Amino acid sequence: MGQRIVQVDAFTNRPYAGNPAAVCVLPRGHAADPAWMQALAREMNLSETAFVTPAGDAFQLRWFTPTVEVDLCGHATLASAHVLWEDGILPADRQARFDTLSGRLTADRRDGWIEMDFPAVPTTPTTPPSDLLEALGVRAEYVGKNRMDYFVAVASEDQVRTIQPDHTRLRRLPVRGVIVTAPASPGGEFDFVSRFFAPGSGVDEDPATGSAHCALAPYWGARLGKTAMTGFQASPRGGIVRVRLAGDRVILGGQAVTVLRGELA
Repeated sequence: MGQRIVQVDAFTNRPYAGNPAAVCVLPRGHAADPAWMQALAREMNLSETAFVTPAGDAFQLRWFTPTVEVDLCGHATLASAHVLWEDGILPADRQARFDTLSGRLTADRRDGWIEMDFPAVPTTPTTPPSDLLEALGVRAEYVGKNRMDYFVAVASEDQVRTIQPDHTRLRRLPVRGVIVTAPASPGGEFDFVSRFFAPGSGVDEDPATGSAHCALAPYWGARLGKTAMTGFQASPRGGIVRVRLAGDRVILGGQAVTVLRGELA
């Protein structure tokens, strides 16, 4: 039997929404060639392909876009935990533990959702490069930056939904990506909305980005005076992410659906 691969839609409870990720669970002790992992991620052409290898009481986890390996990825971690439980590799009541380039990450099943313990990556205010706001075509209320991304807050949900960025200009920025966010329109089920653009990492727009919520949670927590919130990522596919602040960590909650199972020839 060849190497199995599973495609999962993350941060959604229905197929063909949320953010798709491919998951390869490799044999224990297998040292995969990074060039092969990158080539497979390019072949899958999804925002991330995850490679999971059993190691001790945890799993080594690496994430690749079609062009680069990344340090932190929420939706592909969610997809990986979902596959481990669904395929019986991990007992249904067992915590999924992952050792990654961002340290130990965990995932637990709770009331039909998967909750992941991630590091908070708050932003600090910064002067935006001229290309940033011009490429987005927005007027910013706040511009910040963390070790991965630029963070741009605007006044309204409608502004977030209608952005048509110049990806060529965004591609020149020396960051993983750009988070754009606003308060959700009053009266709905969400506290804030966002979109995430990462053309420099090979993904013009990521449909639902767990790691971006590690910056969104502390920002909106401070602004709204809340520790638990629900965000909607307003990409064409859409994605729902629950967040809960826990000191210097963020608990990310999401759902996942398997849409494809295959075998590499």
